[in-house]
Amino acid sequence: MASEAGWVTERLQVGGTVVHCRRSTHGSGVPLVHIHGFAISGSYLMPTARALVGHRINVVPDLPGYGRSERRDRVLDIPELAGALLGILDVLGIDRAVLVGNSMGCPIGLEVAHEAPERVDGLVLVSPAGGRHNQPLPRALLQLATDVARESPRMVPVALPDYLGFGPLNGLRLFRDLTHFPSLDRLLHATVPTLAVIGGRDPLMPSPSRVREVGRGAADHVTIALIEQAAHAVNFSHPEQLAGLVEAWLEGRIAAGARLPDGVHLVDPFGGAP
Repeated sequence: MASEAGWVTERLQVGGTVVHCRRSTHGSGVPLVHIHGFAISGSYLMPTARALVGHRINVVPDLPGYGRSERRDRVLDIPELAGALLGILDVLGIDRAVLVGNSMGCPIGLEVAHEAPERVDGLVLVSPAGGRHNQPLPRALLQLATDVARESPRMVPVALPDYLGFGPLNGLRLFRDLTHFPSLDRLLHATVPTLAVIGGRDPLMPSPSRVREVGRGAADHVTIALIEQAAHAVNFSHPEQLAGLVEAWLEGRIAAGARLPDGVHLVDPFGGAP
């Protein structure tokens, strides 16, 4: 089914469920697969996917139960969503991919890397949600409300229909599960190259000292970067900066000391505040 220029939209049969998927038609190398957050579709990830489209194939699915994909009789948990993502890769014939997650998409990517590391060429974790900083649930809900006020107003018509379609009770249940998922353990034991990206205005992220602490515990193949003016939905609000950072990381230019996009810098786990 035709979509915007350079993209196709497809209806995939994945484990008996119809999954809506956007895929760019040009590029080479290992594909980039973008993973959306909770209660929302992949639509808000498209600005960054479009910015990356000149280099590799980009795939932006709506996971089962989200967006324009088929509804399920219950909300899938993170391991089940990771299994569904592997099913999408299988249907598309993708043996290995770079997984680019935002929010809940980060633990899904980490779970895929944990269960099937041979399928993951690299992880990009943008605003990785979950963990003790988002506990208990009332604290996480306050953080989420604070973030809504910090996001671009352009996000409202993109996100609101998805949230309403997913349903508030389903959203609360999944967000509670997200805050208890062992994302940190998955990150510390990941065996694939990983780029973690945080927003300087994201209330769902831990303090700078905690970020550095996690960085010190992570393996050498984990790189942490900060986009100063971004809140949580970095993929929507700052696509050019994020895409430039991802490209530099994929091409090994970060390690070579290349200049990063304006407003973006690396976090030194052993240095001062980000």
